[in-house]
Formats: sequence, C-alpha cells, structure tokens
Amino acid sequence: MSEEVRLVAWVRGSVQGVGFRWFTRAKALEIGGLSGFALNLDDGRVQVVAEGPRAGCRSLLDWLEGSDTPGRVDGVTEIWDTPRGGYDGFAIR
Repeated sequence: MSEEVRLVAWVRGSVQGVGFRWFTRAKALEIGGLSGFALNLDDGRVQVVAEGPRAGCRSLLDWLEGSDTPGRVDGVTEIWDTPRGGYDGFAIR
C-alpha cells in the first residue's frame, strides 16, 4: 500500500495568466487519487498543494518541474509533509 503524503510546491516563473492552475488541476485529476488546490500568489508564483499517494504526488511534482507546463517555469520549491485532509477533490483557488 502506498504511503499518503502532502506536497506543497511553489512554482516560480511566468505561471500566472497562462492557464497554469487549470492545467495543474487537469494533471492532478489525470494522475488520480489526489486532492488539494492550485492558487495564484500575489508575488507571481503559483502554490500547489496535493495530498494522496506518494507516487501520485511525485508524478505531479515531476510534471510541475518539466517542460510540458503552460507558461515558463523557472523553478519549483517543495516541501513534503503528512496529509491534513479536508479537501474535496482538486480545486482552483
């Protein structure tokens, strides 16, 4: 059985106004088993919180760091934690 984790990632670059949150949600739903959200921050970054199996969260992080995202990702900072729960699906905030 896969370990349940919480991934919090801050994505830097040209990631607002390009559909980044929408595509992040679509990717999370495609991976399956993830809940959380994607949120535009005032400083131009996007914060992504995902909870679910470690392998699913890792796949989402790999996508965030890859070249297949909309806009331009200059870097991703992430922390791993224990799930807190309370999310209903994967939302855009």
